[in-house]
Amino acid sequence: MAGEQIRTRETHSGQALTYAAIGASQADDLMYYPPKGFRPFEATVRLGSGVERFDSAAEAVLTWGIQRGSGLAVENIELPPSSESDYAGLVYDVDGNPVGPREFDEGHVYTEDGTPHVAPGVTAELVVHVVGVRFVAPVRVVSVTSDEHRVGFAYGTLPGHPEIGEESFMVEHRPDDSVWVTIRSFSKPSTWYYRLAGPLVRWQQRKTTKLYLRALLPARA
Repeated sequence: MAGEQIRTRETHSGQALTYAAIGASQADDLMYYPPKGFRPFEATVRLGSGVERFDSAAEAVLTWGIQRGSGLAVENIELPPSSESDYAGLVYDVDGNPVGPREFDEGHVYTEDGTPHVAPGVTAELVVHVVGVRFVAPVRVVSVTSDEHRVGFAYGTLPGHPEIGEESFMVEHRPDDSVWVTIRSFSKPSTWYYRLAGPLVRWQQRKTTKLYLRALLPARA
């Protein structure tokens, strides 16, 4: 895809996440008891109904579609080295059946154009331009959920990201046949100058979240 690059060399795999509460974006009480010093956030939007709608939204989420659809560039996607046991895990298609991608190269799942699905340990750089300034936000996928009725993932921040924290994206097929996407996060500015720009950072976060949610609406699917 134009503007995207998949590197074979590792530029982020040796870096540690910039926060300790790994996985807390999916905690049931996040909005009431976020990690100390972090600001929690949650937004949910209905995408439609039916298995087909769920499957297409799930596939989009697992291939960075929610980020790309919001206008972010997803660059320098890096697969984790096979020896990195901290991120061992498997990713399954919805209902355990193939939706379209093929599987090869040490179990990683790819789309037909060669884009790797998100998987535990995958790193990427999210790039956005704000008032003419290019911001690069390195992230690492810390968990992937692929159940019969819930599909999504969470990533955490790496050094160089404007914020510190974690964000998760979850598509859910509910018993009433409705399909929903939920975005949850906890974050704080990563440096003193981002703290000074707090109002601008929060404005950009709200704007990006709205674009995330719109990216999976049926008209954009």
